[in-house]
Amino acid sequence: MSDQAQLPQGEGDAIADRLREELARRRISRQAVADMARISLSTLEKALAGSRPFTLATVIRLEEALGVSLRGQPGHGEVAAAPGLAPDHMGAYSRAAVRWIEGDYLTLRASFGTPGALNAYRTTLFWDDAAGHLRFAESDRADGAFAQAGHVSMPNLSGHTYLATNEAGQHRLIILGRPTREGQMFGLLTTLQAGAGSQLVPVACPVAFVPRAQLPDVPMGVLTAQSPHFPVCRAITDRATKDDFCRWHGG
Repeated sequence: MSDQAQLPQGEGDAIADRLREELARRRISRQAVADMARISLSTLEKALAGSRPFTLATVIRLEEALGVSLRGQPGHGEVAAAPGLAPDHMGAYSRAAVRWIEGDYLTLRASFGTPGALNAYRTTLFWDDAAGHLRFAESDRADGAFAQAGHVSMPNLSGHTYLATNEAGQHRLIILGRPTREGQMFGLLTTLQAGAGSQLVPVACPVAFVPRAQLPDVPMGVLTAQSPHFPVCRAITDRATKDDFCRWHGG
C-alpha cells in the first residue's frame, strides 16, 4: 500500500478512537501532537472528525510521534521485558520505581534563535503501557515544528536520566542528573540547529526541568531579558553549571 493511500473508513474510525484515548491519557493537546508528528492541525482535525480519511503516511507520523501503534500492533518493535518493567537497554526500571518522575515539567534552555534569551516549553513524562516504558513529549514550543518525543532511559549504573529522540536515525539527547529536593532536574541537551540554507549544526546547552506546578505563571515561548520572569528562569538554568550538574570543557 502506498503511504499516501487512504485507509478504509472502519480502520480510520478505530485509529481515531485510539488516538483520542492516547491524547486524553497523556494530556496532550491536538495542536501538540500535530506539531510532534509534523502534520497540520487541520489535517488532524478533519481525520478525527471523519471528514477526511487517514492516510498511511499520516498514521505513521502519528505513531512515530507518540511511540505507539495506532493500528493495533506493537510500535517500533518495542516490547516490555515484563509487565511494568522497561527493557534492559533502557535500564530495566519498574513502573513503581519511576512514578515520581511522571508529570509536566517547565523546560528551560537557551534560545538558539534569539541571543541571550531563554526558550520555555512543556515536557511531559509518562508511562506508556503499550510500549512498557517511560516516554516523553514536548509541547507548547514557540518553534512547534521542532517539538520532540521519544523514550526515557534510567540506568542504575550512572544514576542519570536520558531523554532520547530517534527519528529515522537522527538523534537528539538530553542527560539529566539526579533531582534536587524540590524535584528539579538539570543537565545537558545536544541536538542539531538549522544553519545557513539546509545546513544542520550540532549544538549543546544546559537545560533545566522544573515541575510545572512550581512555576505555573511562567509563559511558554521565548523569554527575553525584558520578561518579568526572565531573572528567575535565568537563575534556574544557571544552576546546571553552577552546581556541577554538567560541565563545559574548552579546547
